[in-house]
Amino acid sequence: MTAATNTPTNGAPAEGAASFADWMSGLWLIVTLELRQRVRGKAWYVLLGIFVLLVALVTTLLWYATAAEYVGGGGVFSMIVFFVLLLGTLVSPALSGNAVNGDRDAGTLATTQVTLISAGQLVLGKFVAAWITSLAFLAASVPFLIFAVSAGEVSAATIGTSILVLAIELGVIAAIGVGLSGVVIRPLFSIVVTYLLVAALSLGTLIAFGLLGAATKATVTSTFTPVLSSDFDPETGEQSNVVCGVPETTTYETPRFDYYWWILAANPYVVVADASPGVFDENGSPSDSFGWIAVSVRQAQTPPELATEYDACDEAANGYDSYSGEYPGMQVPGPTQQEIYDGALPSWFVGLAIHVALAVGALLWAWRRTITPARRLAAGSRIA
Repeated sequence: MTAATNTPTNGAPAEGAASFADWMSGLWLIVTLELRQRVRGKAWYVLLGIFVLLVALVTTLLWYATAAEYVGGGGVFSMIVFFVLLLGTLVSPALSGNAVNGDRDAGTLATTQVTLISAGQLVLGKFVAAWITSLAFLAASVPFLIFAVSAGEVSAATIGTSILVLAIELGVIAAIGVGLSGVVIRPLFSIVVTYLLVAALSLGTLIAFGLLGAATKATVTSTFTPVLSSDFDPETGEQSNVVCGVPETTTYETPRFDYYWWILAANPYVVVADASPGVFDENGSPSDSFGWIAVSVRQAQTPPELATEYDACDEAANGYDSYSGEYPGMQVPGPTQQEIYDGALPSWFVGLAIHVALAVGALLWAWRRTITPARRLAAGSRIA
């Protein structure tokens, strides 16, 4: 008899590959169980149907409000993307915020934990299922996005980037909900905390930016030199014998929003808008909602001018240039929105990194709290 060896034959799968395949099989098992449980009842289909009706209504109103038939579908496309993100922030926390503690409360979590399914497979499987569920809203809006694109004026880069970033943001919300459901004991409390965290990113960043910017003041010094008297020649349109007054200096306070523009980087709507390539018309104005939001955020980076000077006496003495249509010393018109957009720093990748870090941190925390056997359990925890 020859002794059996542990050496694998040619063509046989390696032990590491088999282990990874088994791990993925267990993960997919959790995903399929979660998805079957979610779509088993009629409530999910009713919710999806209401969403389709709302998107259809919004698309119709936007089509006529923006005259998309004549100016293009950029505005309609961007608003549909924002609407899907809005509904994702409203629905996803309710669908994912009780993924783990809901099973614990129903007494089915312990049954899963005594199987070969690991804590990592359990948490990640529930996250993937919640992400796929939230992506169903994006998939349901695809016909309306195609309808908006058919009107023209929507670049392929805008379509691909905005949808990709939107899908990632929906995954972040799902991950935060699943993570908190593994950390917080009570399902209702974890759902509420998820809503609060999403609200802090969506609305809290705007409130913090506005309050901090308005509370931080800087002094602006303005100098004005008046004309006391002069002789005006109506034939030449010039002034002579100009008598100048004493320069007058005034000061006033102005807010410093440029100190806190980075707070807006954590806003999911800003992330989607700033990540999309800016599209501008011949006048340098944005062609969609993405561009208007991105320009507003990037314009906040510009510090206010703290010293201004206007010399009306010098203007009167040097006269008016009829050829150029300008007075000497006249202030040059400010930059266009496109110039502001191109001259400022993009912030979407910072916000996206913050969101991904929050999602990963929440999932890791839930994984640590779901590992069995547990050394410590919170008061009131249900074991089986």
